Amino acid sequence: MTLSGLYVPLITPFTATGELAAEALEGLANDVVDAGAAGLVALGTTGEPATLTAAERRRVLDVCACVCRSRGVPLIAGTGSNSTAESAQALAALDPRVSAALAVVPYYTRPSEDGVVAHFRNLAAASPVPLIIYNIPYRTGRPLGAETLCRLAELPNVIGFKHAVGGIDDTTIAFLGRVPTGTAVLAGDDLFLSPLLALGAAGGILASANVATTAYVDLIAAWRDGMIERARGLGNRLAPLASALFAEPNPVVIKAVLAAQGRIPSPAVRLPLLPAGDIAVTAALTALAAVPTPIR
Repeated sequence: MTLSGLYVPLITPFTATGELAAEALEGLANDVVDAGAAGLVALGTTGEPATLTAAERRRVLDVCACVCRSRGVPLIAGTGSNSTAESAQALAALDPRVSAALAVVPYYTRPSEDGVVAHFRNLAAASPVPLIIYNIPYRTGRPLGAETLCRLAELPNVIGFKHAVGGIDDTTIAFLGRVPTGTAVLAGDDLFLSPLLALGAAGGILASANVATTAYVDLIAAWRDGMIERARGLGNRLAPLASALFAEPNPVVIKAVLAAQGRIPSPAVRLPLLPAGDIAVTAALTALAAVPTPIR
């Protein structure tokens, strides 16, 4: 499996009374594929998997797998924890329709960088599908240096990274200059998509693409095709949208925008998340209105 383009980490829609809205999820999944997404991500952080029941997680994965199979696009499933054994068990139990697994760097326990490499060496050897390593140190508490990232990239069965370090730092620049052939780096911080693409990222896993899929598809394509001025223009228009959508904890503003558009039945989230405030929602809708409709 080669990673390239836009992969949309879908929100999990709920009804006004808090139940899983499976039909709305199916509709949203088809919408983003229609808009040019290269694939879907189910049960990523944006999908609120921590507050779903086991039965709900299975249902979300089934809905997304059915859409991906019918549309001929890959499905990436969010997985992993700070337990190597439990992560390996979760991978072994993956739905066979899943194309790849997005596995987070072990969090909270803050293992050494050698421990992180050992963790993923074990998972890569045990996983029935290719792994994408989710590097997000401001959530995990475990930053990784460029040398460690390159060691991880060389592990068999590791095909890429979701890279979300909260900026463009020296580690990111060094890593993107040394990524082994056959390994893809996907931007994971929506605000920094454009500069990461300029440095050589192959695409992105972007929550904001739930609401502006085509624009993000076109931005990635513009950098890929060397259309620099077009890429800069799109990137500059999308940056305020990303900032507005992340003004409150993800995905509360995104869900409010989708609900305002009538694409999901309610903006409901589950505790400890709270619904987005009116000011944040208005700002996000204003930023979305300023994003031009891409011309194909």
